[in-house]
Amino acid sequence: MDWLEATILGIIQGLTEFLPISSTGHLYLGRHLFGLDEAGLFLDTMLHVGTLAAVMTVYFRELITVMKNPFGRLGRLLIAGTVPTAVIGILFEDFFEEISRTGVTIGWEFLATGLILWVSDNWKKHGYKQLEDISYTDALIIGTFQGAAILPAVSRSGLTIAAALFRRIDKATAAYFSFLLSIPAIGGGVVFQGKKLFESAGEAVPLSSLMIGTLMSGLFGYLAVKWMISVLKRGSLKGFALYVWLLGTVVLAAQFAGVF
Repeated sequence: MDWLEATILGIIQGLTEFLPISSTGHLYLGRHLFGLDEAGLFLDTMLHVGTLAAVMTVYFRELITVMKNPFGRLGRLLIAGTVPTAVIGILFEDFFEEISRTGVTIGWEFLATGLILWVSDNWKKHGYKQLEDISYTDALIIGTFQGAAILPAVSRSGLTIAAALFRRIDKATAAYFSFLLSIPAIGGGVVFQGKKLFESAGEAVPLSSLMIGTLMSGLFGYLAVKWMISVLKRGSLKGFALYVWLLGTVVLAAQFAGVF
């Protein structure tokens, strides 16, 4: 992987981690385009380090608050949201890895993401719950949706925001809680996959390219978080739904034609 490929993949990861269009699905397509499939686990995990740093920077004050009082209300909500994600990831690890390796369902997963975004955007119009109104049941349901997003082309941010909207949480708060919940999810994924990293790296990812990719992932991840929050304060998820529907259709057509 050269520096240009690393830059492009880093930008893809940074933008798509927090936009509801699936970072893992886009990285899969990007790696396939550049012929870097053998670097999958190692490359994806390290690029996620960049987006983890980005969201931790945006929510630095909240993290300090949680660290000072890990069993305060916000900390307990994050724990409640993280537990189902962890359980699903551990129980179905082999299944998710096989699906991610083959990519056979990636087109359908993009289409499913679009459907969930579209439906949630219209769900009883406007939510009313603020952060102080989120219940532990809300957090558990949002975390369960996050667990389902381990599938490669199902968006983590999309499903968690959608789940929050289904629970009548307003859009700005939905994004806020979704991005906070991404910190233990991404961090846990990096740690969980750590033992496999160097086994998967091979010679496909030079250190300099990896550093560039991770840096770009962090920079564009930071911008994506900020932009997505502003979009949800005044906008709709339907544009993202249309995008992933189009992308999913293109992927399915390419698979049917035997060119992907």
